[in-house]
Amino acid sequence: MSMFCFQCQETARNTGCTVAGVCGKKEDTANLQDLLIFVLRGIAVYGKKAEELGISPKEPGLFIARSLFATITNANFDDERFIALIKEALAVRDELKARIVAEKGEEVLGELPDAATWSSNDLEEFKRKALEVGVLSTENEDVRSLRELLVIGLKGISAYADHAAILGFENDEIYRFLMEGLASTTKDLSVDEMVGLVLKAGETAVTTMALLDEANTSTYGNPEITEVNLGVRDRPGILISGHDLRDMADLLAQTEGTGVDVYTHSEMLPCQSYPAFKKYEHLVGNYGGPWYQQNQDFETFNGPILMTTNCIIKVKDSYKDRIFTSGMAGYPGVTHIPDRKDGEQKDFSAIIELAKTCPPPQEIETGTLVAGFAHNQVLALADKVVEAVKSGAVKRFIVMAGCDGRQKGREYFTEVAKALPEDAIILTAGCAKYRYNKLDLGDIGGIPRILDAGQCNDSYSLAVIALKLKEVFGLEDINDLPISFDIGWYEQKAVAVLLALLHLGIKGIRLGPTLPAFVSPNVLKVLVENFDIKPTGDVKEDIEAMMAGK
Repeated sequence: MSMFCFQCQETARNTGCTVAGVCGKKEDTANLQDLLIFVLRGIAVYGKKAEELGISPKEPGLFIARSLFATITNANFDDERFIALIKEALAVRDELKARIVAEKGEEVLGELPDAATWSSNDLEEFKRKALEVGVLSTENEDVRSLRELLVIGLKGISAYADHAAILGFENDEIYRFLMEGLASTTKDLSVDEMVGLVLKAGETAVTTMALLDEANTSTYGNPEITEVNLGVRDRPGILISGHDLRDMADLLAQTEGTGVDVYTHSEMLPCQSYPAFKKYEHLVGNYGGPWYQQNQDFETFNGPILMTTNCIIKVKDSYKDRIFTSGMAGYPGVTHIPDRKDGEQKDFSAIIELAKTCPPPQEIETGTLVAGFAHNQVLALADKVVEAVKSGAVKRFIVMAGCDGRQKGREYFTEVAKALPEDAIILTAGCAKYRYNKLDLGDIGGIPRILDAGQCNDSYSLAVIALKLKEVFGLEDINDLPISFDIGWYEQKAVAVLLALLHLGIKGIRLGPTLPAFVSPNVLKVLVENFDIKPTGDVKEDIEAMMAGK
């Protein structure tokens, strides 16, 4: 086979993509991503040793985080960007090695893994080496499963760590674990040791999401309950998609007074609820639906699109000349906005000038939806929520967070939302919300039956809410709360969220529409025995079980 990738939920036949990715990733791109991760393992080996010499983990840690972020599903399809990252990774690794040797006079790491010694500047050698170091280079299925579960979790953690770092919030412990986790995959460890590292990834995911929550809310304020417009105005617009809040801040500041409106798309919808963004009158609404429908949304929008992070799909010629990427996102032939310089904004002037020449967006829907139910806002309603539970008006909370996707089986989540009893409330975060957030499910005593906490990283908000309710009700075990978890997953950030929930002790999670292909039968058995993870099933049966606390 020319490639092998099984990191996302839609991987071919739920076993692995071997010719081209279902996501659209070509074999060379997949292999270059594998090679980049291989070299990052070498950085991790040296980075752990370098800290003993007083070298901050931030130096290699942030580079590792940004590089892993680039390999997330639907983030970057640009081979030239990956070749540049590999070359930079080799330079970062060799600089760490040189500093260690200069300090110690010799290498003191013992027998070094190939990742710490391999080097080349030849593209053909890149391609040859990439075929040697991919996922299947680990022959034992269970070892491969545990290593990949860890690496995939590290990718999700890295995405959130990069978002926080962009806002000036960093944590050495996160970077240390990125290096510890990657370095561990170069060693022969016991199953217990590997399982321990996977669970530690869950702990680090909680730390990282908490850091990002602090970064977002201290910079832009706590999200507020907000009615979001779904229609359009008769002025030119820019559509911003992805997840990057600082890009949103820069874009809004630069478009103010220009006659150009700004619309959010997909996972940028939660930006509508932040006080710092709500003050801009030209932030006028949300346009379109989930990431996988962007081809049709981007065509009808008419104006330029800024894709700030992952969730870009194959770009159509009809809008290729008006889509731009930013951060770790990339696509061949698409203009990339350079990173901001210290203390400055990114330069979005080219996007703004293009917008002025474009017609207004074509209206595809009207109406409104309500967003902004992050933990601060929900906890402000804690008395009302607790009273509703105690009175029996609310029987159960169903957490339906995570990712949306193309597979027909994801209609399951829409059907669950429609069929839930009227005394059940849905807690959501991430693009999974698009399966049901425009349904009219009403409210319970003024509490909406769909509470949207925000982006996928805001699943942290759902954990905070659950822990607070546990405290309020005086419970010893979070699993005694009237809360069930029915999670849709697609990519690696969702895996980090899942590991975070496991670290918090949450059991009985339903996961769908399929279980991860990278989890071997034996590893799945461990997860089932310890955490009662189960696949989503029949809608009626699952609802009955969840409402019964099973």
